[in-house]
Amino acid sequence: MTAIESPCILVCSIDMKTGYCFGCGRTGNEISDWMSMAPHQRSAIMATLPARLETVERRPRRETRRSRMARERSQEDSA
Repeated sequence: MTAIESPCILVCSIDMKTGYCFGCGRTGNEISDWMSMAPHQRSAIMATLPARLETVERRPRRETRRSRMARERSQEDSA
């Protein structure tokens, strides 16, 4: 059995703005189809990943409990 090269770094979260994974830069479809792709298809995608990763934030934006509570308070105050 031949090992298949993968850019996955186990940070599996998609940037909603770009559609790219924060960890590897692939799209959701590319991730799910990766094992069935031909080697030349995977190589072509791998060549685009560094440029893609430059377009996403380095880590997913997550709303903290504190910022969520502040947002909810401001929404209540403006209502």
